[in-house]
Amino acid sequence: MYTSNNDTICAIATAPGKGALSIIRISGKETYPVIDSIFRSKKNKNLINEKGYTLLFGSIFNEDKLIDEVLLSLFKAPLSYTGEDLIEISCHASPFIQQEVIKLLLHKGVRLAKPGEFTLRAYMNGRMDLSQAEAVSDLIASTSASAHQLALSQMRGGYANELKELRNKLLHFHAMLELELDFAEEEVEFADRTLMKTYCSDVQYRLVRLVGSFAWGNAVKHGIQVAIVGEPNVGKSTLLNALLNEDKAIVSDIPGTTRDVIEDVVQIDGYGFRFIDTAGIRNTSDTIEKLGIKKTFEKIEQAAIVLLLVEVSFSIQKIKADITQIKNKIGNTKPLFILVNKIDNLKTIEPENRFNTEQFPQLHEQDKFIFISARENKNIDILKNTLVEQVACVELNESHAVVTNARHHEALSHAKEAIERVNQGLESNLSNDLLALELRQVLHYVGEITGTISNDEMLGHIFKNFCIGK
Repeated sequence: MYTSNNDTICAIATAPGKGALSIIRISGKETYPVIDSIFRSKKNKNLINEKGYTLLFGSIFNEDKLIDEVLLSLFKAPLSYTGEDLIEISCHASPFIQQEVIKLLLHKGVRLAKPGEFTLRAYMNGRMDLSQAEAVSDLIASTSASAHQLALSQMRGGYANELKELRNKLLHFHAMLELELDFAEEEVEFADRTLMKTYCSDVQYRLVRLVGSFAWGNAVKHGIQVAIVGEPNVGKSTLLNALLNEDKAIVSDIPGTTRDVIEDVVQIDGYGFRFIDTAGIRNTSDTIEKLGIKKTFEKIEQAAIVLLLVEVSFSIQKIKADITQIKNKIGNTKPLFILVNKIDNLKTIEPENRFNTEQFPQLHEQDKFIFISARENKNIDILKNTLVEQVACVELNESHAVVTNARHHEALSHAKEAIERVNQGLESNLSNDLLALELRQVLHYVGEITGTISNDEMLGHIFKNFCIGK
């Protein structure tokens, strides 16, 4: 898919459309000679003799025809984004000017870059590993503060360092096994099985933690899924509209109005929440409504948080039954917020006085009661704050490795399965040659993530979805 690194490549790095400025990137060994042939500095400076990390003001000419006044940002190998000589041309954002500059570069023997080729070169030239390169794409696509922070941490090497430590552990473990195999006839023991089990347990713990972090990382990346569930007419659609601050869902007194899932993403304190309004749960003979209810339970399974709406007028026994129905589906794997709605209907007593958590033994410590009026927008701010508190408990920093990439999750899952087989082999005194074989599988899958093990097909698949110019 991608040609040799010997080519010099160019691309427009800024988004198309009207704007004041545009940036055109050029990278490769012929970058400076090519730009020197079309650029004239205002102060007659020699481009090739200039140091990296400097700016030059001047003009781009096609022979004697002025194209535009520009600013050049100079970077020299190996201290550039790609690890090659690289120049960024800041020109005016006229589509005509951009295309004239690109045509001039092509005429000089430069070729157009393919999607992600600048970042691919950064990877090929050792400026970043493959997991960091993929984080660049996530950073560009981030739509919330939490997704941005997570992608930035990964791009700067937090995740890569965790994988590097893991790989070093595996290599040391593998070396112990290989040494014993090399000296098997002399019956020399380089490490007893107890030490090997310690290494294996540590690797297994790290892999289990990384694989388990994917649910959280994927939620942050794409929006934390929050399912709004309950019986018909308890106010689910009204709540969705209140959370989104728009009339997204149809609100009606007729039971069964919502027959399909309705969802949208909203930013709350830097976190992206994907709220999902679902069909009301009840016994029905309506075929279409049954399909909607089936989807409701699918969304409950997929959600990170479940909001169960009940009415303040419901009896304790009825609320217990609703809670039990949902808890039977989710157990304690995710938090359940019981939203007691329509508190505006009560004028004389505080609804909180009717509820005592001891009445609901099936609840977990992470589950919460929140009293709201979706119609009057009462306590919606409390609900939002509680949601943020729930997800903010996972601290995102450079030392906290979180998996956000489905490819990485798959590879780590395979690695976890392989290390479990190693652990079982150690327990059953499996021979070292068979243990080493399984351990090589673990190394292979970890290497696929960092790019230690790669192929053209895999690289093509990863970088084809990148922006051209990045």
